[in-house]
Amino acid sequence: MKWFHKIMPREEKFFVLFDRHAACLKAGAVTLRELLNGGPRVTELCATVMAHENDADQVAHEVLEAIRRSFITPFDRSDIKDLINTMDDAIDQMNKTAKAIQLFEVTEFEDTMRQMGDVIVHSATLTCEIMPLLSNFGANASRLNALTAQVVKDEEKSDLLYDAGLKALYLGKGRQDAMAFIVGSEIYGHLEKVADRLEDVASQVNGILIEHL
Repeated sequence: MKWFHKIMPREEKFFVLFDRHAACLKAGAVTLRELLNGGPRVTELCATVMAHENDADQVAHEVLEAIRRSFITPFDRSDIKDLINTMDDAIDQMNKTAKAIQLFEVTEFEDTMRQMGDVIVHSATLTCEIMPLLSNFGANASRLNALTAQVVKDEEKSDLLYDAGLKALYLGKGRQDAMAFIVGSEIYGHLEKVADRLEDVASQVNGILIEHL
């Protein structure tokens, strides 16, 4: 059936929606990174992360509605659904990070947390570059593979930062203040999950390439 899909007109709205959701992802990541600077704007920035998550939810809803309405889709409906849901999981995890920060009333963060935030911003920026290329994934396969490989490397870097940060926290503040270790490890865990979810997006893209090329 591949030849049939090639000659039939495609619903291009999906690519616009993917781009919009990726923009929400990046905006959420940038705000999360700013949040990790700490200080008096933490509460305000937590609310901004949540606003970006709400915007992303709306885009995800539009994608699911478009799947139901469209006769021809650019690739398998299940792939479209899995991709947008995975993207939504990434910004949901950013929102969970912000909620944890609010819950524990944290206003100061470790430098390693900020480094993880930098990695998250980089992965979200790569995701923004990936999404427009999907409109012609055959011609852009090489570039897509290179970008997704970079996201995988980002996740590996995030793993190393997580391990180093948790160890430093245990050997430092954690020795004198058990609650500081519990709270810090919770935030580290959420940040690592954000990086994991962004890697999941890259894996979904790789799956689409493997299936359709």
